Amino acid sequence: MCTILAIESSCDDTSAAIIQDGRILSNVVSSQIIHQKYGGVVPELASRAHQGSIVPVVNAAFSEANIRKSQLNAIAFTQGPGLLGSLLVGNSFAKAMALGLNIPLIAVDHLQAHMAAHFIDAPQLQLPMLCLLVSGGHTLLVQMDANLAFTFLGRSTDDAAGEAFDKAAKILDLPYPGGPLIDQYAQNGNPYRFNFPEPQISGLDMSFSGLKTAFLYFIRDHVAINPNFIQENMADICASYQHRIVIYLLQRLKKASKLSQIKTIGLAGGVAANSYLRKKLMETAQELNWELHIPSFQYCTDNAAMVAMAAHFKYLKADFAGQDCTPFTRSSL
Repeated sequence: MCTILAIESSCDDTSAAIIQDGRILSNVVSSQIIHQKYGGVVPELASRAHQGSIVPVVNAAFSEANIRKSQLNAIAFTQGPGLLGSLLVGNSFAKAMALGLNIPLIAVDHLQAHMAAHFIDAPQLQLPMLCLLVSGGHTLLVQMDANLAFTFLGRSTDDAAGEAFDKAAKILDLPYPGGPLIDQYAQNGNPYRFNFPEPQISGLDMSFSGLKTAFLYFIRDHVAINPNFIQENMADICASYQHRIVIYLLQRLKKASKLSQIKTIGLAGGVAANSYLRKKLMETAQELNWELHIPSFQYCTDNAAMVAMAAHFKYLKADFAGQDCTPFTRSSL
């Protein structure tokens, strides 16, 4: 029997999960609300909050799973990418606990964990699979092969899709985190009311910086004519902007599927919780006869269960880390 404690602390969520023989027994997440008044994550405040939360969160994970520390076979943690101070908290805690219990340490890449989340609800998932990973920090098109091996097919050359949502929300003076609020307003809006430009970039790579700039100028120009433009058109603005981002992502995904002839499709990352993206992806999957896999909502945003799933596969290969391993802010994949 293989029992692993996993810790996630890459940004502003402190999370701990326990997995046993590939089955998640607990997944506890503590989110930090202190960043809301600053309109974004403050790294120093995030790392301090992790220090205060990590022990209670880990204890809650043990309690929920009804597992004792002595039953652990390994401890896993997010090595990166992420905020360095936040990562150091999880890194240091995992090292100390593994050393004290004299059990192996497993270092997990945050992006690898997002993709491994598909196996939590679908352990018999057939590979290869095309995965669209969309989060606040990354937007990637990846081919997943056996044993968590990946081939990168395309990526954003500048900003991530999640960042494009959050920056637009800030322009609209919506509180942080703004991406989910855009999704909420958009549900009552007309996605075809305003026409935002499609980013122009070749191949399977993506770009969102130009779209963000176009949105900024669009709001500036309309507010100059009508100071109440945002309040009077919030739902349509959000729906139209969200529509452009989602359709752009799906265009890239359809192109990748056609080039690779892979029809098993996955969606991962925090933006995978976006209702419009899920809806449009389901419609596309039905139209193109794709086999679609989307993790449960709780496994899309940052959480330790996805880290635990990736660690489970690494444990089976005896892929362990040493006490000298260090966190990294950019992905090693």
